[in-house]
Amino acid sequence: MKRRQLALVALVTLILSGKPAWGQDVSHYGERACHILDEMVRVIDGILARQARAILSSPTALFDGKTLGHWKRTDYAGGGEVRVEKDFRGQGPAIVVEAGATLSGVNWTEDLPKDNYEVSLEFMKIEGSDFACGLTFPAGDSHATLILGGWGGGVVGLSSLDGHDASENETTTYRSFPPNRWYRVRLRVALPLIEAWLDDVKVVSVDTTGKKISLRHGEISLSVPLGLSTYQTSAAFRNITLRLPGSSPNSR
Repeated sequence: MKRRQLALVALVTLILSGKPAWGQDVSHYGERACHILDEMVRVIDGILARQARAILSSPTALFDGKTLGHWKRTDYAGGGEVRVEKDFRGQGPAIVVEAGATLSGVNWTEDLPKDNYEVSLEFMKIEGSDFACGLTFPAGDSHATLILGGWGGGVVGLSSLDGHDASENETTTYRSFPPNRWYRVRLRVALPLIEAWLDDVKVVSVDTTGKKISLRHGEISLSVPLGLSTYQTSAAFRNITLRLPGSSPNSR
């Protein structure tokens, strides 16, 4: 049944349950009924849109395991060197980012969707005392960064919401990140909702309605549209993929 038919059925039920008495002025009922019908259609459209966002295509690899491809070393001042290792620690190909004076990393150089997509990757913290994965991503007409292990190695959250960074907004949580093991990351943008999972555990779920999404002030803006960064920490990244709207269910 189409959404307007669903809304109409619900509206007729509502009117019949509260029909006016004989002789009562009913001139305002038509206008009210149209308003209610439009509102019902809006609500049903929202439900259908959320269902569509849960259906994503098969993943597209953003790293071929051989070269940086469409990635490039981000031009952070004092940033560490970046290289591709085809058999990193005997576990297959990875992008290795060396520690720098502050930020180091890579960023994607091609266009990306601004909404309704999912990015997945794995990262390993090699050495350092701060974050080994800062995932910068588009969110509508702005960008944000998912921080995993910041502010001395334990902060998880989004930078920024309403000008507050990952250490001081509603997404802030804490977790330890021991080195030399792989961590699985999945980020989904289906505005107004932004969600993220770490090792299949949801660590971020925020409705951004009425909130300002932005990047933290500073060089992190160089990592748009999609970036992988570290802070005074060396790290490796692999299995970087993108999912777009398609026909394969991928909800959790």
